[in-house]
Amino acid sequence: MKKTSYKDILLGGLVNNNPTLVQLIGMCPTLAVTTSVINALGMGVAVIAVLTFSNLFISLLRKIIPPQVRIAAYIVVISGFVTAVELILKAYFPAISASLGLFIPLIVVNCIILARAEAFASKNPPLAAIVDGLAMGAGFTVALTVMGFIRELLGTGRVFADSNGMGGIALFGNAYPPATIFVLPTGAFITLAFLVAAVQKIRNIADSRAEEKRADAIRTQIIEAQYSDRNAEEEITFYDEEFEEENNG
Repeated sequence: MKKTSYKDILLGGLVNNNPTLVQLIGMCPTLAVTTSVINALGMGVAVIAVLTFSNLFISLLRKIIPPQVRIAAYIVVISGFVTAVELILKAYFPAISASLGLFIPLIVVNCIILARAEAFASKNPPLAAIVDGLAMGAGFTVALTVMGFIRELLGTGRVFADSNGMGGIALFGNAYPPATIFVLPTGAFITLAFLVAAVQKIRNIADSRAEEKRADAIRTQIIEAQYSDRNAEEEITFYDEEFEEENNG
């Protein structure tokens, strides 16, 4: 059995298999709630909590849940944690809860949650499932926060504004009028497209460099092998000549 690599799990959630920028799943909240950094962080933290705890419980129950009803069982587990998160937001963060609205209950059917339950949590031990939930949730949160920062900054000229649009930190001032298209649905698609393209370009460069390193290592091994073979042939020739001299002598 292959040993679980927590480093690979973390890198997978944050970079290699980022649910938003690489796998392109969970697009509904990604495009809808990233009009501000606060909204993006609120949704991201909610998904981290639901994903981590649902992964844990599904992993603990993986040998008990019958395969025929596994999806229904996953949804029941997930919906329990979504309800808990929704009630906590309404009690302690009412402004964020009102701003996110229906998208908190919709976490129940979020592709990211169900995908990790089916692909990972149901097949791995609890600790690995927790790490996977944290990594995937963090990757989702980072992607949403970056999108929210770009859209809010370019669309309003400020960041970290309240859910009602008040307050925040003005970075552009009055020198540059805001491009309001970025707080509209069109701006969400434009921002996501540029981020996905940038991430893909970075991954391609990293893959090319890794391939060059592998090629250099292979060339080095071939050269070393050829050098060793040449030295071996020279030693054989030397001993053969000595043997012939001794026999002729």
